[in-house]
Amino acid sequence: MKDSRLEALRSLMAEQGLDAMLVSKPVHLQYFSGFRGDSAVLVIGREKTILATDSRYTEQAAQQAPRYEVVEQKEGLWPKVSECVKQLGVRAVGFESNDMVYRDYERLSKLLEHVTLKPCVLDHLRQIKDAEEIACIRKACEIADRAFTDILQYIRPGISELAVAAHMENCMRELGSEGPSFTTIVASGARGSLPHGIATEKLIVSGEFVTMDYGAVYAGYRSDITRTICVGHADEKQRRIYGSVLRAQKEALSAIRPGVSGKAVDAVARNSLEKDGLAQYFGHGLGHSLGLEIHEEPRLSPKSSCEHLVRNMLVTDEPGVYLPGWGGLRIEDTVLVTEQGGVPLTASDKQLIEL
Repeated sequence: MKDSRLEALRSLMAEQGLDAMLVSKPVHLQYFSGFRGDSAVLVIGREKTILATDSRYTEQAAQQAPRYEVVEQKEGLWPKVSECVKQLGVRAVGFESNDMVYRDYERLSKLLEHVTLKPCVLDHLRQIKDAEEIACIRKACEIADRAFTDILQYIRPGISELAVAAHMENCMRELGSEGPSFTTIVASGARGSLPHGIATEKLIVSGEFVTMDYGAVYAGYRSDITRTICVGHADEKQRRIYGSVLRAQKEALSAIRPGVSGKAVDAVARNSLEKDGLAQYFGHGLGHSLGLEIHEEPRLSPKSSCEHLVRNMLVTDEPGVYLPGWGGLRIEDTVLVTEQGGVPLTASDKQLIEL
């Protein structure tokens, strides 16, 4: 855990007039302290840092969060947190409003009746990745790429979507992944029209597209990649639509660079598909950021709030076409924003593969 992360958090606290911050979102426990357990809260003052947890995690916390004073709770996490706040003697305390449930807020309010609790969101502090984070995501992408190479030797007619997903996940595990980034998507044939069609018992048939959307996790950081292949020979319609999606994906990739808005990059892909009359079948946004979570800001979409991409942001570039009753496909890379433009961290072949 880098000091710069705490410095950024304390700058935000100063801007919002906070004396302390309660960090409870699991990914933020890791981001701001290095601790990778749960059932814990960070109490971050202007100078002091405390990690409150229970006996299951005190030893782990001491190892992973050496900059923090680890305190053990025995009668409840929030009573211990309120005790820590009182010891700091602070009056204005922030809490993560997009993580804390109302029941806990009510309880904390009663325990700290003379303290002002202010809602706060910290997710935007993770938008620009540091070198350590980029290295972890790059490793997660390498694992996913190797799994794609492996699955090409495994997949064939008669194998179920579930078997494909299990094989990929097991391969990534053996290569060092902590688990899948999200529920692995394997959608074959007509099921390809489901953008989030998770794997089922359906058997793959020769001549079908198979869309695989998956990722690895390395040191808590996630990758995201989608590749669509044809098991058997593709027909003319499959080739035509695949070519349109690949063109849109590549044109959007060329548009990713510092200073460009999320809406503008999304529009590049959408306009490309419109040339072939396919934009109406592309219903979701072009992409999202990722890191400790699979879906983070900034987004690439018609509703994106990102006015300017910044160097060392990461975004996915994933246009797709989905035709109910026929099927569909998607092509996706995890992309690093650099001064020279967008650099894909996922390197698997994007040309149409026929097995």
